[in-house]
Amino acid sequence: MIVGILKEIKVEENRVSMTPGGVELLVEHGHTVLVEKDAGLNSGFDNSIYKKYGAKIVGTAKQIYKHSDMVMHVKEPIPDEYKLIRNNQIVFTYLHLAASKKLTEALIKTGSVNIAYETIQKEDKSLPLLTPMSEVAGRMSVLQGSKYLEMEHGGHGILLGGVPGVDPGTVLIIGGGVVGTNAAKTACGLGAKVYILDKNLERLRYLSDIMPKNCFLLMSKPATIRRLISIANVVVGAVLIPGARAPKLVTRSMLKLMKKGAVLVDVAIDQGGCFETSKPTTHSKPIYKVDGIVHYCVANMPGAVPMTSTLALTNATLPYALEIANKGWRNAMKENTEIGLGANIINGKITYKGVADAFNLKYTPIDNLI
Repeated sequence: MIVGILKEIKVEENRVSMTPGGVELLVEHGHTVLVEKDAGLNSGFDNSIYKKYGAKIVGTAKQIYKHSDMVMHVKEPIPDEYKLIRNNQIVFTYLHLAASKKLTEALIKTGSVNIAYETIQKEDKSLPLLTPMSEVAGRMSVLQGSKYLEMEHGGHGILLGGVPGVDPGTVLIIGGGVVGTNAAKTACGLGAKVYILDKNLERLRYLSDIMPKNCFLLMSKPATIRRLISIANVVVGAVLIPGARAPKLVTRSMLKLMKKGAVLVDVAIDQGGCFETSKPTTHSKPIYKVDGIVHYCVANMPGAVPMTSTLALTNATLPYALEIANKGWRNAMKENTEIGLGANIINGKITYKGVADAFNLKYTPIDNLI
């Protein structure tokens, strides 16, 4: 199979979907790997390293799309790329389709095979390709929240960890999954008073066993959210429904309960966000205020630390990319249900229910197509 590694063109996205080490393994298995010129520069990998490990350097994205059986990105295709995607071509990347009807409709028209990193799922319900970036984003969420609490950035001037003789700040984390757990680890490490809310009692019991004494676990309910946002300095939205739009758990009216200069960090923004007042922002313009509350809603948080993120992402995606390349997408999905769950749009049909439900479109089970 010919595998194309595209240069990221979404605003301020610095990651690349494959390291030179990953390229080497694909080549060892008999595949041809095309890497767009300078795709890895911001992650610390120049063209010569990719060539050394067996890749062919290609000048443009258009050439990658033209000659590749499977293209790999980090972020979803943008409108300029829609016309380049070919019928039956495999697009393997983060797609987050439930947050974009425009992208969903565009990929339906291409007739391509779209496999989303974020919906590949193991038998235990874990999301192996979302996990490493969720770990990065979770840890970053508290660091960014702490930064934007500074008065210079519009925050109310609280140091999350406090100092001897002064109370620490309070962090509310809504969602106890991978993002929430990593956010809590960082917040607890800083010395903040931390609350994690989740609807799964077994998850709360597990977190109770592993988290330090400055972390408090509570069942998530609207009343509890309203009570805690009134005392929180930083609120992290860490809720995920795989492949579907995030629920709006903090409404516009709730902002009136919050302290002026508190910070909302919406890690769920890729899936539409879990705060009613959220809208995607960028690393160069990461924040805005609504009713005196600072909102941080950067849609590609791990892109700010690409050297870490690219290595972590390739560690997770490479085994699946290799299996798809070795077997073809149909056989890979037949033999590995995890990959089958990654199927979002196949040859013009929506094969992931969360995406179909988001836009009231027809759903076709992937088993009908393989």
